[in-house]
Amino acid sequence: MTRDTSKKRAAFRDLHQAGCFVLPNPWDIGSARLLQDLGFVALASSSSGFAWSQGRPDYAVTLQGVLEHLTALSNAVDLPVNADFEAGFAVEPQDIHRNVGLAIGTGIAGLSIEDRDLAAGKLFDTALAVERIRAARAAIDQSGENVILVARTELLLIDGSAVSPAIDKLVEFAEAGADCLFGPGVRAKEDIAAMVKAVAPKPVNVLVMEPGMTVAELADLGVRRISVGGSLARAAWGGMLAAAERIKAGSFDGLAGGAPGKRLNDTFRKFD
Repeated sequence: MTRDTSKKRAAFRDLHQAGCFVLPNPWDIGSARLLQDLGFVALASSSSGFAWSQGRPDYAVTLQGVLEHLTALSNAVDLPVNADFEAGFAVEPQDIHRNVGLAIGTGIAGLSIEDRDLAAGKLFDTALAVERIRAARAAIDQSGENVILVARTELLLIDGSAVSPAIDKLVEFAEAGADCLFGPGVRAKEDIAAMVKAVAPKPVNVLVMEPGMTVAELADLGVRRISVGGSLARAAWGGMLAAAERIKAGSFDGLAGGAPGKRLNDTFRKFD
């Protein structure tokens, strides 16, 4: 791989043409570099993972903070980075257009736009959500950069039974110019297969939030991308909390599960 942005973007688009790949979600430079060293082919940022690393709840970071984070991640690794760009930090399509342009400038290879209206505590109506995706598409096209646009609906995270409406919305997003479709919260094999079929030949990203299906099983369903969102960050925080709680109780036994310092030092020394 290379830190040349254009080559990273081209490699990322190639990954979407066939097969299935895992897109793990780092939350800082160290976790990104560790994931690269483990042999992953691409990474995706995590809005929740980044927010927690700043001591803030999910969706409580600023546009400027996220842009700086995406720049740091993109510059730190040789892999393409897909941005969790939340709801684009805007409501109106013209503002989405502007903010997507700013995100492209960080060096990312792809970005996702949600249909969640954070201020109103609900989803955008479909017509507006579609216009927002069209605006993001226009921003990428006008930039001339080879950036993947991922359109995602949060509907299944609100109502896990709303599979058909979620698929219908993803179909509209695909027609509006999204390169990849994402419906976090889809779990059943038959629902995943239906989602893949509905938007084909465009690829689908599936979010894995808990143990269950394997990479091979998801690949067999036609899934192109697999991400884990904030789950890796939660696993790391879980280990830290468990060890700290044991220290508070008077025992240091929880420190035994830590990664060897030599392994971490040897890994990060490769990036000097």
